[in-house]
Amino acid sequence: MKHTLSVLVEDEAGVLTRIAGLFARRGFNIESLAVGPAEQVGVSRITMVVPGDDQTIEQLTKQLYKLINVLKVQDITHTPCVERELMLIKVNATASSRAEVIELSQVFRARVVDISEDSLTIEVVGDPGKMVAFVQMLNKFGLREVARTGKIALTRESGVNTEYLKSLAAKVY
Repeated sequence: MKHTLSVLVEDEAGVLTRIAGLFARRGFNIESLAVGPAEQVGVSRITMVVPGDDQTIEQLTKQLYKLINVLKVQDITHTPCVERELMLIKVNATASSRAEVIELSQVFRARVVDISEDSLTIEVVGDPGKMVAFVQMLNKFGLREVARTGKIALTRESGVNTEYLKSLAAKVY
């Protein structure tokens, strides 16, 4: 199972290296990693997606807390969250297929940010599932390049679990 960890760290040189080293020494892969300033000056938030069972993630969390610059670690996998990712995708788009690619982009609320004679570069923001669906739809045109930021997430203060609400809506229809 994939777990999403939100880690607050002191914004100092070498912190990310120590965290990555901890994972490497234990043979764990980080599938997604996003780092940026947090709400407090001098603090950064690291959001990472890591495969593993609950026991393994609990052990990793304990190990993270042993690192000097780590302030807080949360496994937010089962917590109601707002999750987003940014993706730039360059896709083949000939004169005959360009309109269809642009139409698909509009359906996914994506923006065309660059155009050439034979390709389009598209920017899309959304939850990771939206990214996968968009890539699947564009595959038939031929993907040239893909760049993704990795997932970022914040817990929902309202506590509303949108995944639960989606499952209820699916049962109604």
